[in-house]
Amino acid sequence: MPRKWTGLNLASTSLFFVTLSACLLQVVFTSNMFGVTVKNSGMTGTGTTAGPTKRTHSPMVTGTSVLGVKYNGGVMLAADTLASYGSLARFKDVTRLNAVGDYTILGAGGEFSDFQAIQEILEKMDQEDKNADDGFSHSPAELFNYLRAIFYSKRNKFNPLWNEVLVGGFKDGKAFLGHLDMIGTAFSDEVMATGFGSYLALPIMRKRWHANMTEGEARALLEDCMRVLFYRWGLREGGREGGRQGEGGSDCRALNRIQIAKADASGVLVSQAFTLSTVWDLASFANPKAGMDTDGSW
Repeated sequence: MPRKWTGLNLASTSLFFVTLSACLLQVVFTSNMFGVTVKNSGMTGTGTTAGPTKRTHSPMVTGTSVLGVKYNGGVMLAADTLASYGSLARFKDVTRLNAVGDYTILGAGGEFSDFQAIQEILEKMDQEDKNADDGFSHSPAELFNYLRAIFYSKRNKFNPLWNEVLVGGFKDGKAFLGHLDMIGTAFSDEVMATGFGSYLALPIMRKRWHANMTEGEARALLEDCMRVLFYRWGLREGGREGGRQGEGGSDCRALNRIQIAKADASGVLVSQAFTLSTVWDLASFANPKAGMDTDGSW
């Protein structure tokens, strides 16, 4: 005898399908919220996919050392214009020094795309200051501490900015120079260097620096140090190529095409790129090392 459907049976069936639909919607919502991909298993409708994860897993295009020094009346930074793709000297006309507002200059080594992200953050802050039109502008020390918080926060989220950064500036008669790395370590000093510049250039800078250093002396010091770095890690046509382990773990090279940035009472300025003069017939380059048949002591 066929089974008869009563009003109670129909109500129960309808309630069951309503509950099932609500549960499916909840699963889709929760999966999207936590970034889980829900694939279509043959049911009517399309699958829901989360967006791609966008973060720097390892450096690809990297810059090498940045040098900074305080002098009597200002701060000066120096960096070359090379961005290496692994160990390949790929991009030879990039700018790794940047002016931020009227008081601050910024230089970075490491992953170039992360440096561009830092520039966007600071440029947005500077534009907000200008939009307020109240005469206020963040000082170099304030921007430095803001970046320190960003670096440390992103490190804690396992999404670090793969950079070593120097922040310099001059405001209210005071010069500032600070250093940041990818894990949020921050400090300030009179002379600073990132990457392998902290091994080769920093001892020279500490030896020659003095409190009454003039702008000309500071520029000469930075040029000499950049020349030393180029001798050790650089490229020269027809000669031996040298590579090094750069910021973030990739092979970098150096270039003798550099830029100088300064901040003083008159404002901030980033120079056009220029080429350092070099000499390759020094005895330390030409003489065999320890009497061996090599291409010099380097």
